[in-house]
Amino acid sequence: MLTAEPVTGQDADLVAALSAERLPTEDLNQPHRRFHRFVDEQGLVGFGGLEGHGPDRLIRSVVTAPARRGQGLGRALLAALEAEARQDGAERLHLLTTTAAPFFARNGYQAADRETAPAAIAASREFASLCPASAAYLTKSVAS
Repeated sequence: MLTAEPVTGQDADLVAALSAERLPTEDLNQPHRRFHRFVDEQGLVGFGGLEGHGPDRLIRSVVTAPARRGQGLGRALLAALEAEARQDGAERLHLLTTTAAPFFARNGYQAADRETAPAAIAASREFASLCPASAAYLTKSVAS
């Protein structure tokens, strides 16, 4: 069973995992960001986070531990983040990725034009400056 443990943006394991995958770490301690360490009976599964409040949220830094890849755990981790966002009132999730667009597309995310991003998402530091303009922008409705 997958369990989510909250971690701060200063958590050394989180920073190391994101850095190893070349994901942004510069703004992890900013307000309205929640990160989790996901574990199961075998140990670390990975990390993931959510940013923002209101109907639109940003999925942040979904990483499956290298030793645990290829087992469907990334899908479980993503589903846990989606459920948390839904329970917290989110209606749509947004993300930027330079490497994992096919994974997210297989999980119901659709490519979108960055120009159509809601103001709250477009104003995020990740969207405005941390991710390159070449990153794919994807969205998914999670409304109940």
